[in-house]
Amino acid sequence: MQSVVTYEKPLPHLSLPDWDARLYGLQVTADTRRADAFDLRHSARQLRNETRIKTDWDIYHNNNRLRARVYEIEQWKSTLQELLDRLDREMNALKEEKASTERELEQLNVPLLICSECLSNRDGRRSTELTYDLADTELKKELCVTESNKKLLTDRCQSAWEKINKLEVIKFKLQLDLNDKNEALQIDKDMLNLDKECANITYKSDPLKTPKRMITNEQWLEKCEATKKMAEDGLQDTLSLRESLFVARERARNALRAQTDVTNYMMRKRIYDTQRARNELEWQKMKMEENMDKLAAELKIMGEQFSDKINALKVAETRLETRGYRPGIELAADEADIGLKEEVQNLKETIRQLQEKLDCAKATYNALEAASIKIALDLADKEHSLETDIRALEMRSALEPKRLQGTEKNLVLARVSDEVPKTEM
Repeated sequence: MQSVVTYEKPLPHLSLPDWDARLYGLQVTADTRRADAFDLRHSARQLRNETRIKTDWDIYHNNNRLRARVYEIEQWKSTLQELLDRLDREMNALKEEKASTERELEQLNVPLLICSECLSNRDGRRSTELTYDLADTELKKELCVTESNKKLLTDRCQSAWEKINKLEVIKFKLQLDLNDKNEALQIDKDMLNLDKECANITYKSDPLKTPKRMITNEQWLEKCEATKKMAEDGLQDTLSLRESLFVARERARNALRAQTDVTNYMMRKRIYDTQRARNELEWQKMKMEENMDKLAAELKIMGEQFSDKINALKVAETRLETRGYRPGIELAADEADIGLKEEVQNLKETIRQLQEKLDCAKATYNALEAASIKIALDLADKEHSLETDIRALEMRSALEPKRLQGTEKNLVLARVSDEVPKTEM
């Protein structure tokens, strides 16, 4: 393609005044443009400096605010963590006290069973030995004390269980709050370390939007204070509850031990009284048998004398009857006849007296025999009652506390037995 050459029309020639005016205009225009450029450069430099300073100060203040926020969250985190640790310690201590109380509650089944067995065995006493004595009364008191101790410890365990559940809820809320604070703390630390040189900075679509769940700082402080107060209120009566569990166990143990000592004393006293009554009855029975033997011997002798008097009476009567057959004038009331008649009368009177005495002696012997039988029956009942009480007292030996000796006793008295490591046998 061929290029086309064009020729411009030459400008007309200017006069000297026009040329001077044009030159002046160009100078004015140049000065104006330079002044505008100077003003623009000055204002731009001022704007750059002001914006840089403002940006630096904004970043500085926001970094300080972030540091203050991080410090505040760390302080609250430390406070809540201390409360959580204290809550864990209190919960573990409360669980240990509850476990000890439950073990004590289970151990009450032994005295309850033994007391019931003692009452059942003593109900097997016979006849007049089945009495409402002091031992029976104290056994029933011991049964009531054991039942009341079980109720007391059960109520304390129930209260401890409810308290542990409440502490579990508080612990869950504390852990949830601590997790939120850890996450917020990590976010604020990451934002504190973020600068212009980081690679993960971008434009956001709506950075000034307010999240729906956002609350004010005052509300945040109120919620933190409420969480702290909730934990402190939950821990406030934990110590008193643990002390009440310990006091309830000791009180139940002491009350049962005191009642057991009283019951054992009454059982031993009853055994002593029964033994004394048995010994008395044995002595009475022995004396009764001795008197019965003596009376039996006397009865034998009196029976022989009675038979002798009967034979003598028969002889005297036979003499009188036979002498009544004397013939003629020989049938005279002589001295022999008078003596025989007196002898018959005397013998009859003697036989009557001997008969009365024999009847009285036999009645006495029968009374002695009946009393001896009654004493023997009562003695058998007392022997049975004595065996029952001794067996009951032997059963109650399981309630006696173990006698500690040497080092074990010192460890228990010093209350350091839990600190000494247990050696496996």
